[in-house]
Amino acid sequence: MIQNPGVIKRFWLIFILGTISATGPLSIDLYLPALPEMTQNLQTQASLIQLSLSACLLGLAIGQLISGPLSDRYGRKKPLMIGFFIFALVSLLIAISHSVYLLIGLRFIQGLAGASGQVLSRAIASDLFSGPLLTRFYSLLSAVNGIFPVISPIIGGYMIKYVDWQGIFLLLALIGLIVTLAIWGGIKETLPQSSRISGSPVNSIVAMLKLLKGAKFLKLIMASGLVYGGLFSYISASSFVFQNYFQMNVASFGFLYAMNGIGIAIGSAIPGLLATRVSEIKQIRFVLGSTLLTACLLILSWFLLNQLLIVVGLVLLIVCQFGMLFTLTTSVVMNLSLKNSGGISALLGLSQNAIGGLMSPMVGIMGSQTYLPMAIAIAGCIGLSLILFTQITSANQAK
Repeated sequence: MIQNPGVIKRFWLIFILGTISATGPLSIDLYLPALPEMTQNLQTQASLIQLSLSACLLGLAIGQLISGPLSDRYGRKKPLMIGFFIFALVSLLIAISHSVYLLIGLRFIQGLAGASGQVLSRAIASDLFSGPLLTRFYSLLSAVNGIFPVISPIIGGYMIKYVDWQGIFLLLALIGLIVTLAIWGGIKETLPQSSRISGSPVNSIVAMLKLLKGAKFLKLIMASGLVYGGLFSYISASSFVFQNYFQMNVASFGFLYAMNGIGIAIGSAIPGLLATRVSEIKQIRFVLGSTLLTACLLILSWFLLNQLLIVVGLVLLIVCQFGMLFTLTTSVVMNLSLKNSGGISALLGLSQNAIGGLMSPMVGIMGSQTYLPMAIAIAGCIGLSLILFTQITSANQAK
């Protein structure tokens, strides 16, 4: 395990792992501005084009359960290279496809392949670092990763002015190829043979599933998933809240969305600065408490001070704290120092995607003409997460 890597090596790791972990979200955000053109070009319904988004998200969730355990058996580098080579190939096939049904199927495979970057970037970091060093590294990794969702729609919107929608997927194919070559030449295998799970690949899958029998581990990944549930409550409702309710124009909302994305990136970097002075668990409990308080203030603002600037300020504060919690919860889970960190990362990612995906439609069902459902959903997710972390720390103190 590396304890004091050089500055150049550390920045290279942050850059390459940040890019690897962001390729999944990049494949979603980059093509969003092209959805109307794709609907017209493929002569289909908007609902079918939107299904291609759901297919990719499903692939990203399931793919983590495949690449994570496989990496515990065969190491990190081979699954990553295979995953991104398939990602590049499928992106190229999407660019030349003319059927919406083929597009949906290929997008699912693209998600499966892209998931390897999300799950294995966390596993590689836990192979190299532990304790406060891991928290510090995750904070920088999350900050880099947080930039991609901000710039991706901007890049996609700019591209669609000058090229057809196929050009976006050609760019993704190029990114996949470059990342494959970067992994091949720029990343060494981080999981030694002695630390791998022996036997057939089924053994690593069984070992991953056994993790769910541990009450502490289950509570940890559920608590982390609930934080993502809070984030997706904001993401799914934000356009309705600010554009429909507060009558923001598209440009103003785009600026606000980008500002909040930067807020997440800044928040992600803060725990690394505190890692050597304040334990991760103490940081989590404090930030969960402050986030819950902020969400309650957002609820109260609906009844007392229903003003745009107040809502914008409270939401910005909430998403900054989300960024802190992403770093902290990931570090605590991956610092468990169990043998199968690939499986741990896979289950962590599944919890985040599943709860986040569940909260998105729930907020819509609660109503889209007010920001109150969004605020209640955020408060509910963060409150449940705080309860779970309090139970975990109370159990540890009782031992």
